[in-house]
Amino acid sequence: MRRRDLLRGAPVLGLAGRARAAAVGDYEAVARRLIDAALADRGGWAKMEHLCDRIGPRLSGSKALELAIEWCAGTMRREGLENVVTPPVQVPVWVRGDESAWLVEPRQARLAMLGLGGSVGTPPEGITAEAVCVDSFEELERLGEEKVRGRIVVYNQAWRGYRETVAYRSTGASRAARLGARAVLLRSVTPAGLRTPHTGALNYAADAPKIPAAAISIEDALMIRRLQDAGVRVTVRLLMEAAMLEDARSANVIGEIPGRERPEEVVVMGGHLDSWDVGQGAQDDASGCVATWQAVQLVKSLGLRPRRTLRVCLWTNEENGLRGGRAYREWVGNAVRGHVAAIEMDGGAEKLRGFGLSIQGAPAAAYEQALARMEAIAALMRPLGPVEIVRGGGGADIGPLMREGVPGIAHLSTGRRYFEWHHTEADTLDKIDRREFQEHIAALAVLGYVLADMEERLAEEADSTGGIA
Repeated sequence: MRRRDLLRGAPVLGLAGRARAAAVGDYEAVARRLIDAALADRGGWAKMEHLCDRIGPRLSGSKALELAIEWCAGTMRREGLENVVTPPVQVPVWVRGDESAWLVEPRQARLAMLGLGGSVGTPPEGITAEAVCVDSFEELERLGEEKVRGRIVVYNQAWRGYRETVAYRSTGASRAARLGARAVLLRSVTPAGLRTPHTGALNYAADAPKIPAAAISIEDALMIRRLQDAGVRVTVRLLMEAAMLEDARSANVIGEIPGRERPEEVVVMGGHLDSWDVGQGAQDDASGCVATWQAVQLVKSLGLRPRRTLRVCLWTNEENGLRGGRAYREWVGNAVRGHVAAIEMDGGAEKLRGFGLSIQGAPAAAYEQALARMEAIAALMRPLGPVEIVRGGGGADIGPLMREGVPGIAHLSTGRRYFEWHHTEADTLDKIDRREFQEHIAALAVLGYVLADMEERLAEEADSTGGIA
């Protein structure tokens, strides 16, 4: 997942008095039915077990991802979702191969490492070189080419939230390469770890040589820093067989409940089916795929058919290409104008927090009214506890839709420990609380159904009462 900091926007003001009561009252009974069904549901958890335990990590271009696509589409059809399709997507293929990192001087010790996604490999004999450790890009630049050339740069940047810290993973290799570095080792982008390396995509700049790059554990980065500060020469050996192969054919997975009155208008929700090649991709993002899928499935199971089409899309290739999101935008073509809202769950399945809303280019009055409508829908989720609506939202896969003016809604969890597991071997099903997962399904079912069924579109101006009908 290309994760930004968890949204911290202030909750918006709700609808006033009679308008709020009318809006909530219209959907109170159906919302309760959906919530009760979600909290009693077992099918969503069974899907999670299948994806995580039987299929496992699902990197783009892998056989596991294609097996997951086939299984998801077949299950949607068996369960009765309509218009199930798997539009093709060409995806990049990166393979990790064998890899290792060793401290050679002042002693022999294996370093906990994971190659960064998209990295080039080392020569077959590996790279053995003196390490130079820096805590920031500024420190790297102060060292200059004289002290960097021919060395392995170790970034020991402190955690300052994901948005700021991930820049070292994204651009660190190219910045070091411009100064002549032979390779890069990155302190994992996480606030805490138990010698657990975190992978993730890097971006090579066009104006710099491509050099191998890998993540190491916090503990190993701190050790190297201490040795350097003590005046001890540090030598590291890095071996990586990583390589990019030719693009491969993959697919998005789409199923829906066609609208009973306005089928050309669409509420789409989903997550990304691909994951990194370590762990099980449970939080990132099997949880988002299954919670949104099961939310739509419960609407179907209860015999509900909203005015508009309610669609689930499991996007491919979010982690290292974003091609699934772009392909979906191309697939819908001019029908993008009928998209009422796009909802993405890609922040894990810890305790439900709420939803964030963005509408690019919307007049201020229309945006405020849409926020108020979201507040009214959130009030229907009272049995789940407090559900916030905040300013700002969206997601990587729905970005192409949002740029067309489609309201983008981010599903929010508390994310208290998310970045401890993010892109690691530890992203496994046991990190998800089953009851909390069912609460996510419940909230998404209520939100999706009401957005698809209410008389007005989310971003339309209010009627004379300000209600959402």
